[in-house]
Amino acid sequence: MTNTENKVASLDSEGLSLQSVSLWQITWRRLFRRRSAVVGMILLGILILIAITAPLISPYSPILPMWDVVPPQDIKPRTPPCIHLFGCPEDQPQHIAGTDGNNRDEFSRLLYGARVSLMVGFSTVTFAIIIGTLLGAVSGYFGGWIDNTIMRFMDVLLAFPSLLLAIAIVSVLGPGLVNALLAIGIVSIPAYARVVRASVLSVREMEYVSATRALGGNTLQILFQRIMPNALTPLIVQGTLGIATAILDAAALSFLGLGAQPPTPEWGFMLSEERNQVFTAPHLVFLPGFAIAITVLAFNLLGDGLRDALDPRLAHIS
Repeated sequence: MTNTENKVASLDSEGLSLQSVSLWQITWRRLFRRRSAVVGMILLGILILIAITAPLISPYSPILPMWDVVPPQDIKPRTPPCIHLFGCPEDQPQHIAGTDGNNRDEFSRLLYGARVSLMVGFSTVTFAIIIGTLLGAVSGYFGGWIDNTIMRFMDVLLAFPSLLLAIAIVSVLGPGLVNALLAIGIVSIPAYARVVRASVLSVREMEYVSATRALGGNTLQILFQRIMPNALTPLIVQGTLGIATAILDAAALSFLGLGAQPPTPEWGFMLSEERNQVFTAPHLVFLPGFAIAITVLAFNLLGDGLRDALDPRLAHIS
């Protein structure tokens, strides 16, 4: 048996033949061996499950006051948490996280807030990746004045702090969740454009790209079938980390009154509504802030794990 046949027939530490192990199999194996990435995936899975099942597990409406449960004369806004299992009187309505200043169930609003925050993160990053990838790919592949024009415009956007630029854009477009998503997506485009441009510049002179060009491949075929599949690794990592940033920016805009508008159950807006009750009703401030922190932590842990798992310098299966 030749040396080549020995290599193909040899088994790695987990019993898989080297021939059958693909890049994504190696990536997933590395990812699941990193505790931080596993913790991030577990937290993210719980958040997605909560967002999907929010209508089933929320005890009350997230936007309507408790007038249909408690008589108007007995309404007491910002009531503390009441859980019958932990000794709360049975004659009182159960509120796991209490009620807010408008007598809405805080727990229900927290559950639906997961939907809003995840929608914000995924939609803004998807928009930014699509636009940024196109601009970065065109800039890196063609070079010259096209590259200079696109990159100088990206530099102008990067010259402003992202949150301040998003505030300026929303101020022009008007407050609202959709305009906030658009603003966050716009300020995120330069990061993805620069990542893709750098990857395209490093890949476009490879031998297989030159071979495709010599065989008569057109520009679209070379760019999207030969170059881009090999330039997606850093984009995946950047996108995962970018979701956390987008959620934070959306919460900041909502806190300032420029993002989600009442009665939308968005965590940043919930913080803004009750920011003056930090001493009288601390649970109304702590719980939305904790939800934002856990969501951002989940995406950051997953992004760090993906960065390590996709690192091309790791030649062995760790």
